[in-house]
Amino acid sequence: MEARSGRTGHARYVESYLYEKLDSSVKCKTCMHYCTLKDGAWGICRVRRNERGRLLVFNYGLASSIALDPIEKKPLHNFRPGSKVLSFGGISCNFRCVHCQNYEISFADLKFPYLRELEAEDVLKMCEEKRADGVAFTYNEPSIWHEFSVDVGKRIKDAGYYFVYVTNGYISPEAIEQLRGILDAANVDVKAFSEDFYRKICKAKLDRVLECVEYLHKAGVFLEITYLIIPGENDDEKQLRAFSKWVAELDSRIPVHFSRFHPDYQMLDKSPTPIETLEKAHSIAREEGVEYVYIGNVWGHRYENTYCPKCDELLIMREGFYVRRINLDEYHCPKCGYKQNIII
Repeated sequence: MEARSGRTGHARYVESYLYEKLDSSVKCKTCMHYCTLKDGAWGICRVRRNERGRLLVFNYGLASSIALDPIEKKPLHNFRPGSKVLSFGGISCNFRCVHCQNYEISFADLKFPYLRELEAEDVLKMCEEKRADGVAFTYNEPSIWHEFSVDVGKRIKDAGYYFVYVTNGYISPEAIEQLRGILDAANVDVKAFSEDFYRKICKAKLDRVLECVEYLHKAGVFLEITYLIIPGENDDEKQLRAFSKWVAELDSRIPVHFSRFHPDYQMLDKSPTPIETLEKAHSIAREEGVEYVYIGNVWGHRYENTYCPKCDELLIMREGFYVRRINLDEYHCPKCGYKQNIII
């Protein structure tokens, strides 16, 4: 599958890889919103539009942000620790989170003034020039530019690089199928374990996020999950325990990151998450059987590190986003021999 591109006025477009024609309307199948659009209507993502029965995508290859990051910054702690990932962000989002930490681009539209137009081949060349180990689609929701990500993923995978997502977990099963064999790993934000939180804060649905995570797992994508703890919103023990139990039942070896909240965008009235709350969440997750549990956004905390789930041996020592030491016998704990869910 290749992008079929064109221009309308001064705007470049490609035809969507995932939609269904419904007379004069179309149904987008790229994300879990499954927008049904009349002629001339835009999707919730604000980058797809029905034009006379064709679903056109207007953000193909439009990058707002490019940076060479440690993979730990995504955060991915059990996938290729210590590697460097060339990270790309675009514009817009299919959520409307009032606490968004990248709102400058997530709430931007196609008029955003600082966009660079790329082809898949440009991404490959940048990987070579920057000596990156892989590519991440991050900063804003990756499925927003699904068509570009599929094309980029194929190109860089053929050249031996890895491909990862940092996602809000609203990717449709149909889109995940198009990413099968291309997407190596994903960190999924599960923003709370409450439908009310998702409806009020994100304008989305929790059950669809959980469905996405489960589908990614079945598709063989290496998963890590981030839960940003917001005081007074999603930090009660009932939610934390229900979330942890769900992860453990899905796969107890999926790493979980409990991250510290910092006030941003339209949620400036909240305080940063107390360290004690993060440590409580860590204890709850371990009690429920989650093997790898991290505390994020707290530089120097001992739970930035990776420990053996069976004997507590220190396996990967970190300082912030930087790996200082890896202590593994291939994929096994050097002390007790337990096989780790870590990809080196």
